[in-house]
Amino acid sequence: MQTNLLSETVQFTTKGQVVIPAKFRKEFEIEEGTKASVTMTPEGILLRPITRSYIKSLRGSLRGRGVMKSMMADRKHERAL
Repeated sequence: MQTNLLSETVQFTTKGQVVIPAKFRKEFEIEEGTKASVTMTPEGILLRPITRSYIKSLRGSLRGRGVMKSMMADRKHERAL
């Protein structure tokens, strides 16, 4: 991914839809059906495409934080209900 910032102007439809320019879709590996996370920030709306490379980058990010123990305890609690 490039580190320089690029900007383009787009329009929203009445349904709030917007077309991501082709060069951005290519750069971020966005294909038909790609989902994105939408976040409100002080600067505006942040769209993060959820692609295979993004998911791969998350591997191991929760290691050592006790997430698995917490998840297993939650499942045990749910089964007891």
